[in-house]
Amino acid sequence: MTKTTLLGTAALVLLGLGGVASAADPIRIGVVTPLSGTYAPIGQQVRWGLELATKEVNAAGGILGRQVELLFEDEEANPAVATQKAEKLFQVNKVDFLTGTVNSGSTLAVGQLAERNGRLIATTVSFSDAITTDKCSPNVFRVNARAGQQSAALAEWLAKDKPKAKVYYLGPDYEMGRSTVAAFKQAAEKTGAQSTGEVFAPLGSKDYSQYFGQLRAARPSVLYTSTAGNDTVRLLTQMSEYGLLRNLTIVGASGTVTAQNIGAIGKAADGFVTGVGYSAELATPENQAFVAAFRKAYDTAPDLYGADSYGLIGFFKAAVEKAGSTDTDPLRKAMEGLSWSTPQGTKTMRAGDHQAIQDMYAVRIAADGSGNRFDVVGTVPGDAAIGSDQCTRF
Repeated sequence: MTKTTLLGTAALVLLGLGGVASAADPIRIGVVTPLSGTYAPIGQQVRWGLELATKEVNAAGGILGRQVELLFEDEEANPAVATQKAEKLFQVNKVDFLTGTVNSGSTLAVGQLAERNGRLIATTVSFSDAITTDKCSPNVFRVNARAGQQSAALAEWLAKDKPKAKVYYLGPDYEMGRSTVAAFKQAAEKTGAQSTGEVFAPLGSKDYSQYFGQLRAARPSVLYTSTAGNDTVRLLTQMSEYGLLRNLTIVGASGTVTAQNIGAIGKAADGFVTGVGYSAELATPENQAFVAAFRKAYDTAPDLYGADSYGLIGFFKAAVEKAGSTDTDPLRKAMEGLSWSTPQGTKTMRAGDHQAIQDMYAVRIAADGSGNRFDVVGTVPGDAAIGSDQCTRF
C-alpha cells in the first residue's frame, strides 16, 4: 500500500469518526424566557413544559438517535435583553433552534435576529397578531394561539351569555397588550358589544387604583383585561379591595389568570372567563395523561404556557424527523403544513403564515370552592377561529 493510499485511508477513517461524533452530539434548543420579574411565573411554566417533554423524548431514544439538550437564558421580558441572550445562544452555544420568548416585543426582535443568523425560532406564548400577520417572518413559527383566535372564542361566549354588553378595556402598555385589546374589541363589537373606553398601564404597574375613576365613570358591565403574571394579581386584588368586582364581569386574554397566579389572586378570580387554547380540564386521554405527568413532576397543574411548550417539543421532533436534518431550509419546509399531536389535540402549522391552527375554548374559573377549576364553557373549531392568512412576506 502506498503512502498516498495510507493517508487517504486515514483521512476516510477520521471523516467516519467525525461523522459518528457529530451524530452523537445533542440537538441543542435555546430557551430565552423570563425567569425573573413580572412574567417569571409564565417562564416557569414554559420551562416545566419543555423539560417534561424533553425528558420523555430523550427516554424514548431522542430525535434521529440524538439526545435533546435545553439551554436556558433569562430574558426578563425585555426585548433588548432577549436579543442579547439569543445572540449568545446562536453564536456561542450554536443552538439548532430557539424558543421561549414570552413578551411579544421580544419575539419580534428575536425573530429578526434569527433571520440574520439563518436559524429558526418558535414562540409558545406570545399573543400579538403582528407576529404572524403584518410582521411575519419566514424564520418565525407560533405553536400557540394568537390574539385573534382567543378573541373568537371569548366573543362568541360573550354574545351568548351577555348580549350587547358594555365593555371597558384595560391592558398592559406594550405590543401584546394593545394587540389583544384591539383584537377582542373588534371581535366583540362584531357580535353586538359596545365599547365604553380603554386604558393602558405600564408593564409591572404596582398601583392600578389611578385608573379606577375612569372605569367607574364608563359604567361597563364587563371589563376585558390582558394583564398577566403578577400584574393580574395586583389588578384583581386591588379591584376587590375597592369594591369594583360587584356587578362587573371580568374577562380577559389567555394567560391573564392561570394555575401559576390564581393562588395569589384568590376569590377575586372567581367567575373570570377567557378565550384560550387549553384547559387542564379537557377530558381527553391525552390531556389527562399529560396533566398527571405534569402534576407528578412539579406538584401543580399545567396552564396554557406549560401545555403549549410541552407540545412544541413534539412539533420540533416531528419536523426534524420529517426533514432528516436540523438545517434551517429543510426544517422550515418540514414545519410548514405539519400536523402533530398535543395535549390539546391535533394542531396544524399553517404554511402561509406559520400560525398553528387549533380548537379554541371559552374557559370560566369555577366559583364553587372546587379548587380553582378551569371549566370549558364554549368551543370554536380551529378553522373557524384562525381567520385569514394576512402574511405577505413569504
